Amino acid sequence: MYDVMAIGNALVDHEYLLSDAALEETELTRGNMTLADFEEQQKLLAYFQLADIAPSKQAGGGSAANAMFAFASLGGKPFYACRVGDDEQGQFYLKDLNNAGVATSKNSVHPGGVTGSCVVAVTDDGERTMQTYLGTSSEIADENIDFDALMQSDWLYLEGYLAMSESILPAMNKLRQQAGIHNAKIAVSFADPAVVKFAKDGLLDMLGNKVAVIFCNSEEARLFTEKKQLKAAARALLDHCQTAVVTDGANGAVIAHRADADSEIVVHEIATPTVVDVIDTNGAGDNYAGAFLYALSQHHALPECGRLAGEVASQVIQQFGPRLESQDYQEIARRVLSA
Repeated sequence: MYDVMAIGNALVDHEYLLSDAALEETELTRGNMTLADFEEQQKLLAYFQLADIAPSKQAGGGSAANAMFAFASLGGKPFYACRVGDDEQGQFYLKDLNNAGVATSKNSVHPGGVTGSCVVAVTDDGERTMQTYLGTSSEIADENIDFDALMQSDWLYLEGYLAMSESILPAMNKLRQQAGIHNAKIAVSFADPAVVKFAKDGLLDMLGNKVAVIFCNSEEARLFTEKKQLKAAARALLDHCQTAVVTDGANGAVIAHRADADSEIVVHEIATPTVVDVIDTNGAGDNYAGAFLYALSQHHALPECGRLAGEVASQVIQQFGPRLESQDYQEIARRVLSA
């Protein structure tokens, strides 16, 4: 039995520290994710080499995978569906997840495929800007998904980046149908402002008639709902879900909830722990979603879910890389959930 089944892009992160001027030279959109083909990514890497900018860290990544890593490290039982190549990067990626307690399928490995990679450019203020080459992950399909795992799960977690890939739509629709049959609740993370800007129709398809939970940040919420005020945006998201979780960096988070169409909307404002020195925001939103969903799966109240998620995300941004050590997650859970 699993608490949650997730599906997402399998990417190995390669982090680079660079100045604002160097980021400007890349022509990437600051704070956003840009999709690239193999040649475009090689061109970016060649620029880094020419500018004498060396990678600072390699780590397993991918939005849903980061969320499931946090979920497992906190004590949950997640299953992650993905597609990697039969290369060293793919082996590294799956081993990293399995060691953390995230189950994966033997069907995840595609013979002859190249594992996807994400170049993460981190500037002095800790902001992350990404360029992603999906590799074989872009061709994830039914054959890579263990639908039996969903039958054993209470939740289905979908990352918004998948809305940018047409090839995944048949499998995604099948997952959503299966979730309905087996009464699994669905959670969707918008993942990045670029997803809302360029793949809103795909997101709407993912949300269907309604899902249980939407995770997004303030920029994504405003773009999606076209509401300027944050609470208004959170409330508007309830047209598509029962619970909208909207993060706003140091300003905290807004959680809007409506049990059903006849219920009143309840809004919770959750303060964010004070962070003096932001090192790297890569993975913060993913970890927030994973920690929140873990607490929710353990039947904690929404404010408590938000507090745990905020504590986890605040630790993530104080280090390089998108994931904490397992014992760090557990220490945060002991401190927050037993308080």
